[in-house]
Amino acid sequence: MVVLAAGATGACGPTVQVEVAPHAADPLCASVVLALPDELATYARLGTTSQATTAWGDPAAPIVLRCGVEPPGPTTDKCVTATDATGASVDWIAVESDDPDGDSTWTFTTYGREPAVEVSVPPEVTNENSTSFLVDLAPAVTKTTQLRACV
Repeated sequence: MVVLAAGATGACGPTVQVEVAPHAADPLCASVVLALPDELATYARLGTTSQATTAWGDPAAPIVLRCGVEPPGPTTDKCVTATDATGASVDWIAVESDDPDGDSTWTFTTYGREPAVEVSVPPEVTNENSTSFLVDLAPAVTKTTQLRACV
């Protein structure tokens, strides 16, 4: 759940209210968040209200990352691998929300990594841009422990 907070934090602009993940206190989540880029594709980083979270873009429809979500088990959902130029590679389970209007939010959750990381991408972003920016998250997300890979 993402809601725009009523106030602003100094010069940083609006703060995005984000629900904390159940395992956000995992020390590896701190490493992930500290390694995240200030800009994701063309989207500027925003402040968030919860530990181990980050957001980018329009505060009314942000891209939101949460570290420490429940790791997904075996699934038949689509699994995509994002590899950056340095060879950092992350497997993501891609799930599109069911929206009768066709404006779907995509949720990407790391597969085979602990703590698990989730990235929610609103239709305002997916309708106009690709999700290739997942590659830009690989250096930070590879700070988590890889236990399995997509097949």
